[in-house]
Amino acid sequence: MGGDMLAVPVLIVGGGPVGLTASLLLSRQGVRSLLVERHPGTAIHPKARGINARTMEMYRQLGIEDAIREAGLPPDRVRFIVWTRTLAGEELERRIPGRMRPENQAVSPVRNCLCAQDDFEPVLRRFAERESLAEVHFNAELTSFEQDADGVTAAVVDRVNGAETPVRAAYVIGADGAQSRIRRALGVTMLGKENVYDSVNVLLESDLRPWTEHRPSALYFVEHPRIKATFLTIDGAKRWGFLVNTFSAYGYTAADFTPERTLELIRMAAGVPDLPVKILGIVPWTASARVAEDYRHGRLFLAGDAAHEMPPTGGFGLNTGVQDVQNLAWKLAGVLQGWAAPALLDTYDAERQPLGRWITEQSLANSISMGRLGGQTPGFARPEFLNEQGMIFGATYESSAVVPDGTPAPTYANPVTDYTPSARPGSRAPHAWLERAGTQVSTIDLVGRRFTLFVSGDAWRGTASRLTTRIPLDVVTIDTGDVRDSDKSWHATYGVEPGGAVLVRPDGHVAWRSRPGAAQSGALRAALGATTGGGAQ
Repeated sequence: MGGDMLAVPVLIVGGGPVGLTASLLLSRQGVRSLLVERHPGTAIHPKARGINARTMEMYRQLGIEDAIREAGLPPDRVRFIVWTRTLAGEELERRIPGRMRPENQAVSPVRNCLCAQDDFEPVLRRFAERESLAEVHFNAELTSFEQDADGVTAAVVDRVNGAETPVRAAYVIGADGAQSRIRRALGVTMLGKENVYDSVNVLLESDLRPWTEHRPSALYFVEHPRIKATFLTIDGAKRWGFLVNTFSAYGYTAADFTPERTLELIRMAAGVPDLPVKILGIVPWTASARVAEDYRHGRLFLAGDAAHEMPPTGGFGLNTGVQDVQNLAWKLAGVLQGWAAPALLDTYDAERQPLGRWITEQSLANSISMGRLGGQTPGFARPEFLNEQGMIFGATYESSAVVPDGTPAPTYANPVTDYTPSARPGSRAPHAWLERAGTQVSTIDLVGRRFTLFVSGDAWRGTASRLTTRIPLDVVTIDTGDVRDSDKSWHATYGVEPGGAVLVRPDGHVAWRSRPGAAQSGALRAALGATTGGGAQ
């Protein structure tokens, strides 16, 4: 980089999973973007590993699911969650995560995936860089920015040669992590608790298969009298993460984690005094549980860890972050391309910030149940841990981009774990099997890039054909078209009678659903007007 001012519709600051996903989503929406990341390359530590099924639905819709799975571990390598006194010693508890139970897996044709962040990010980068509408620059650091009524002017410095490039962007996505320069410069108020517990991440090589192959697990929690730690599966053989939790409660400081002392602690947690270990990295960090009061600040939007810092217990940080930009990308596209009103961008904060607060609170509750906020009593995790079906699939939005249909919100005994598929407006459009050309196809594979209008019968055909010239809209005509609902499962799951319709947004959430007796074209115009600033007139 370096030289004359670079003009771009969207500047993305941060090249982790959130920023790279934002780049890819914007490209698929037809929007040019520039991504800048101050580090020289993608992650060198595993960090996050769990990609939940809802997130994998998004990557399936982007056409990169198989590449991510190829970089990760197959499901049969991570069947359990295990608690032990030491890895080679007494097993205290073994669980099958609720997410892997057949009744929970039935709500999606897509499975979760364990793929360490240092394996995952190169996949995202490879696909993002293939897009002609995207520029992706590592070793490029945002040093300043200033916004006005028409856009944002920023300075980006090449960290190799020091050259500075002025950038003019209509909008900026701040995906620059928990220490976000953008968030600090904006003076954003953070709600919640900072520095709730301390940890150290260790990346190591060691052959732990003698104590793990018979019980393949994503996590091996060690409840030793002198240490609370976790062995994290990376390749299931010789590459592992080692997480020391709440070390100050056991009398340690970050400075104590020298290579020699860390090796001693790994061997103690493993219960194998002479275990051969090669330590590849030691990174102390502190968990927080706090969320930005506002995700939107004029033409700047916070996403991922810049918007919400949450404990990793449950694996929701990465997933929440990439789903932030799934919500935002199509809205930016609509405004930039003229088929949506600028006010649509306000719904990003309205929809994602309350959800971010709830997920952060639940991640903290997981940590508390596991004894990570102090105290040396064993913590075997509350029943909700890794059983958060409601959190994964049950997110429901309320904003002007959703048109209520008058039906009551579902009530659950436990909204963290409980989920019933529903097409009530604001909900994730649920999975249902349909038949096309004699082959089963999921609704999940019919949505995800443009608006999708599912119509039952011919009544909507004329209205739908007129709308496709005004907004990016795909129409799926059920039973009278090439798609069949032979067993009526779609009608039942979506709560639509013959002659009805459901409008699904590009992020896979329901914008509007017809009810019996609804005025067809008028109701559809109202729904599209709410989401597109009148583009359906």
